[in-house]
Amino acid sequence: MILIGALVNGIGVSIGTLLGSLLRRIPDSMKHTVMNVMGLAIIVMGVQMGFKSENFLIVILSLAIGAVIGELFALEDKLTNIGGWLEKKIGSSKEGSISQGFITGTLVFVVGAMGIIGALDSGIRGNHDVLYTKTIIDTFVALILTTTLGIGVLFSAIPVILYEGSIAIFATQIERFIPQVLMNSFITEMTATGGIMIIAIGLNLVGITKIKVANLLPGIVVTALLVSIIYGFKSHF
Repeated sequence: MILIGALVNGIGVSIGTLLGSLLRRIPDSMKHTVMNVMGLAIIVMGVQMGFKSENFLIVILSLAIGAVIGELFALEDKLTNIGGWLEKKIGSSKEGSISQGFITGTLVFVVGAMGIIGALDSGIRGNHDVLYTKTIIDTFVALILTTTLGIGVLFSAIPVILYEGSIAIFATQIERFIPQVLMNSFITEMTATGGIMIIAIGLNLVGITKIKVANLLPGIVVTALLVSIIYGFKSHF
C-alpha cells in the first residue's frame, strides 16, 4: 500500500501527542529545560541539513523569494487562524494554545528531507523504511512538544499524512517525467533550504527569535523551480 508509510507517521504523531498529554503534570521548569534541549537539537539538525547544499545561492534565493510569497499570502496568519478555529471548537489547553501546537508541530514534522525522501521511496519503490524511522523520531518529539505546547500538536498529524501521502502518490509516476539527476539535485537543495527553516524553528523554540517560519514554506516550491531552470540551462549549453 503506497500510503502506509504516511499513515504510520501520522499515527505516530498522534500516539506521541496522547502520551504527552498524560505527562502534562511535568514541572514547568523541566518542560522549559526539555524544550530548550529540543530546540538546540533541532538547530543542530537544521545546520547539518543546511551544509548539504551544492549551490547555496539556490538556497538563499529560494528562502528570499519564498519569504516574499509567504508574506504576501500571510501563510503564518492563515495557519494561526486555523489553529484559532480549532481552539474555539475544542477549547484552550492549559499547557499551550491549540494554534501554537498545531503550527509548531506541522512545521517540525513536515519540513525536512526525511518526509520527502521517505514519501518518494514509498511511491517509487514501495519501501517505507525511511518513513518508519521518521515515525519513531516524530513520536518522541510529539510527546515532548505536547507536554509544553498542548493538544494542538495532535492536529499536525493531518498535514503530515496529506503532505507525505501526496508526494508518495505523485512519486508513482515521477520517474516518467523527471530525470534522476534532476531529482537528486532537488532533494539536495530542498534539504538545505528546509534545514534553514528547521534552524529557525529551533531558535523560536528556545525563545531567541520569533521568525514566521510558515511564511518561508513557499521556498521549497521555489527551490524546485530554480533547480529545474538550472538543470534545463545546463542541458542546452
